[in-house]
Amino acid sequence: MSSAVNHITVDCVGDPYDLARFWSAVTGDPLADDDFPGDPEASVIPPAGTGPRMLFVRVPDTKTVKNRVHVDLKPTDRTRDEEVTRLLELGAALVGDHRRPDGTGWVTLADPEGNEFCVERSDAERAGHRPDDAGA
Repeated sequence: MSSAVNHITVDCVGDPYDLARFWSAVTGDPLADDDFPGDPEASVIPPAGTGPRMLFVRVPDTKTVKNRVHVDLKPTDRTRDEEVTRLLELGAALVGDHRRPDGTGWVTLADPEGNEFCVERSDAERAGHRPDDAGA
């Protein structure tokens, strides 16, 4: 017997819809059809079979310590550094830069509610070339 991860639940004190919109822009996945501003919960729904939903739920208490669980993102069509720039433009905040001179490492960011997540190198970068010149 086993279980599948159905949701990754993220607490927030602000509007769950706003935080879901941020994560929808991050992942490119849509919000649930029945989500609306001011709703006490909102979901980002990936295509069937590609991963769990992200569920954002309003809670009364603010975040006070480092996350014990976090999401690691791997860019699919750009470099890690390009993705970090894009996410900062979307409203993420820089928490820690763990990039190394040899190109390895990751960047820790926080979403608009302060929940940390990491951005790793893309598969193309791990293979030694940029995502946009994968055929070269």
